[in-house]
Amino acid sequence: MELCSKDHIKFMNHQTTLFENQVVPPLAARVRPQKFESFKGQDHIFKKYPFLKQDNFPSLILWGPPGTGKTTLAHLLAKENKRPFYTFNAVLGGVSELRKLIHNCEHEKDVIIFLDEIHRFNKAQQDALLPYIENGQFTLIGATTEHPKSSLNNALLSRVQIVVLKKHNLKSLEGIIQTALNSINEHINQEMISLLAQFSSGDARMALNLLEVVINNKELSQKELLPLIKQNSREYDKNDNRHYDVISAFIKSMRGSDPQAALLWLAVMIDGGEDPVFIARRLVIFASEDIGNADPTALILANNVLQIVQNIGMPEARISLSQVTTYLASTVKSNAAYKAINEALDYVRSKPTIEVPDHLKNFPPPSAQAYKYPHNYPGNYVKQNYTLEELPNFYRPSENGREKFLKERIEKLI
Repeated sequence: MELCSKDHIKFMNHQTTLFENQVVPPLAARVRPQKFESFKGQDHIFKKYPFLKQDNFPSLILWGPPGTGKTTLAHLLAKENKRPFYTFNAVLGGVSELRKLIHNCEHEKDVIIFLDEIHRFNKAQQDALLPYIENGQFTLIGATTEHPKSSLNNALLSRVQIVVLKKHNLKSLEGIIQTALNSINEHINQEMISLLAQFSSGDARMALNLLEVVINNKELSQKELLPLIKQNSREYDKNDNRHYDVISAFIKSMRGSDPQAALLWLAVMIDGGEDPVFIARRLVIFASEDIGNADPTALILANNVLQIVQNIGMPEARISLSQVTTYLASTVKSNAAYKAINEALDYVRSKPTIEVPDHLKNFPPPSAQAYKYPHNYPGNYVKQNYTLEELPNFYRPSENGREKFLKERIEKLI
């Protein structure tokens, strides 16, 4: 949590005296734009949302990927309108701390509270904001990297305007890098500027962090700098959208029988420090959901790799993860078992309690017909009823792999 702008300035001045300039803010903070005209890379913002330049702009939710300027835009809105500005991080504090902040600034007019990572607040915490927004006690500016309609309450969304910020393109990033160089009186060649933009994934903060790496290592050649740039450019957050996007791409690549793409996303996860047990568990699920009885070996391999990961760990377990990933991606597929249990569950949930036939009960009543033990009959099969009602075909084996044999056997028995 930070104090309002004037108190924050006092605090920063005190820090400068105390540590005698030893603490230098990151380059991204030092070159943060100080006016709307300097806010680059989001040219659509003020055209699409003209209310942003009004003195009495409404409460907002700024939604966009990391490094698109959400925090910067919030600062600019306060600075341009000369309004008290308080910041609060939803990860670091809860409602009680936020209420203290609101209480501390209740005697000021036109206060702006910037709530970073607002999606980390749960429903009850988000609901706690509503009375303050409704009575105009402050203007809320929330920032989130997650889709507001899936991460924020409808009650909160109905009281705010959503402003969408987009990933920067290469031209935009190159301009931001050049502007930063001009402001700190530094110079690098255009090839390096383009390289930094290319490795920044549309993230201006990452571009400026990479630029700082280059500036702090002037003695290195471009060839020597490249590994540093690559190492610092890869992003992977196990608790954020990137985590879910990559695992989704991994699963869909295996489902699409593309082992090369599946290996790529496996490597991205391993490089990003993903929990290998999480990956192995997803392989087990995939083996049943997308392969099933078309190739029963898949589930055996997936379960084995889960045990290997738990018992051996990384980095050696990466080899086993690769083996199973390539097998699951390459083998035949069927989702018949997955669909079957879903349809069976839907059937059960649409009925009252389904009774067990007397002859199948653990202790059949004396009046029950005798249960026929299939192993006493040719082919280990005898026709008899296993339910009191005729059922739809939940399980419909495919023509793929081992499942073709199962389909043929069932059809012969009918």
